Amino acid sequence: MHRSLLPHFPVVLAVARRRSFVGAANELGMGASAVSHAVRTVEDGLGIPLFTRTTRSVAPTEAGAAVLAVLDRTFGEIEAALERVAADRGAVTGLLRLNAPRVALPIALTPILALLARRHPALTVEVTSDDALTDIVAEGFDAGIRLGEMIEQDMVAARLTPPFAAIMVAAPAYLAARGRPDSIAALRAHNCIGFRLLAAQRLYAWELRQDGADVAVAVRGSVIVTDPVYARELALAGIGIAYLFEPLVHADLQAGRLCQVLPEAALTEPGLFLYFPRRSAGTPKLRAFLDAARAVRRQAPATP
Repeated sequence: MHRSLLPHFPVVLAVARRRSFVGAANELGMGASAVSHAVRTVEDGLGIPLFTRTTRSVAPTEAGAAVLAVLDRTFGEIEAALERVAADRGAVTGLLRLNAPRVALPIALTPILALLARRHPALTVEVTSDDALTDIVAEGFDAGIRLGEMIEQDMVAARLTPPFAAIMVAAPAYLAARGRPDSIAALRAHNCIGFRLLAAQRLYAWELRQDGADVAVAVRGSVIVTDPVYARELALAGIGIAYLFEPLVHADLQAGRLCQVLPEAALTEPGLFLYFPRRSAGTPKLRAFLDAARAVRRQAPATP
């Protein structure tokens, strides 16, 4: 293999990670034609096609997948070594790629990123908001954020938040107009803001407590969303009852903008966790994130 191929390997890896020439070009700040030229140069140099291309998708060939696995591992080791050298000089650098559901951003991630930006300005954190159960290893993420009960057992998990309740809320104006439900069965007479699980392509049944047991309740209403943060806005607008994590609406409840409905039916969730492969635990950028997360948790006011 000629050494002239080396500068093109990061471009090839970006195409594999994004499954797109345009996506790789945007990530690297290059033109799409330059990305295509880099991939073609490597393919010609190795004598094998690395990707199959259609008008809608880019996927590694069987031979390409084997080459990409070696490149990914090798360049990952080089990047980690350079980051360790920088960390030894007191600087945390590089790109930390995180995958997180939309609702986790205001609840857990924003204060951590604010502290990281102050502590390590040379570190870039790229956050992909994704409510699907993405395979973070296959998709090239360094770590992900999920509820504790949804993390694969072969991953390392670190707590970001305490446990919290999943509650039903509505605006005072809505309750004044429609009345307050006095039982789970009474929800059938109310406008409940629905939530569609995009990965499963089905409506989410609200998980509630009834007579000491967990129940899944199908609800109906005039609006269905795929973003729980938007469900909060709809509840604030007086449209109906929303099912949300308590930290997302804590300030609204304290200020009286929202009221909790059927508090006895609320479930307690295990909280949000950062999770990552065991081999990534020692990287400086991930250690810096975890240190910031622990500092934020220590500074957070105790919850009742």
